[in-house]
Amino acid sequence: MRTICVMNHKGGVGKTTTAINMAAGLSRKDKRVLLIDLDPQGNIDLSLKVEADHDLYDALTGKVVLTNCIVQLAKNFDVISSKETLAKAEYYLYRQDESKMMLKDLFSQLQGYDYIIIDCPPSLGILNQNALAFCKEVFVPTSTDFLGFDALQKMTEIVKEINKAYGNSAKITKVIPTLFDKRNKICKQTIAEILNEFGEITSTPIRMNSKIKEAPKYGKSIFKYAKSSNGAKDYGQLIEEVVGMES
Repeated sequence: MRTICVMNHKGGVGKTTTAINMAAGLSRKDKRVLLIDLDPQGNIDLSLKVEADHDLYDALTGKVVLTNCIVQLAKNFDVISSKETLAKAEYYLYRQDESKMMLKDLFSQLQGYDYIIIDCPPSLGILNQNALAFCKEVFVPTSTDFLGFDALQKMTEIVKEINKAYGNSAKITKVIPTLFDKRNKICKQTIAEILNEFGEITSTPIRMNSKIKEAPKYGKSIFKYAKSSNGAKDYGQLIEEVVGMES
């Protein structure tokens, strides 16, 4: 089972979009996927029109068992959603003696999946630290501009520091350039810098595409909403690369 955090402490780089379309695409490859929303904004809930009786905060606080939070969206595609109540989880975790490992222990109950993908909020708080303590892989979506590249470089140090604090060995195994416009000089320069520093773990860029922005309004992945779009082609290529990493 592959456990993947989709993480960047910078906002606006396409984390949720990437997590959703990666999970949807992998499920179409006959991989059993669980997508977990760790962001109190609840964008996965909104983007996929998830109808859940219970969310992650309910399980974290012991109201229900974690399996009661799982919603099946499609064949091979399950979701655990979150909403604004998860914002209270930071305070709740800090009050617990074993706060460092609570989410890791909770997620360790999950079985039977090929992939567990966690969409993380743009922060360095205890929720993300817990996610990194559980996951073995970190995928970093990064906008193709100066600030995006700076945040990407900082993520390498962040992962090292949290590994040390939590005794884990998570690694950045995929860098995903997003919001790419080949007509834009800074985008081309940034791609070159990303490739120079991160080489073979860098994915095919995800081009700017209006269909990617429209899909959440209709509660669909890019593959369901506009399967012939550039967005579907780019995320389709990313899926091929992710599956190819298995061997």
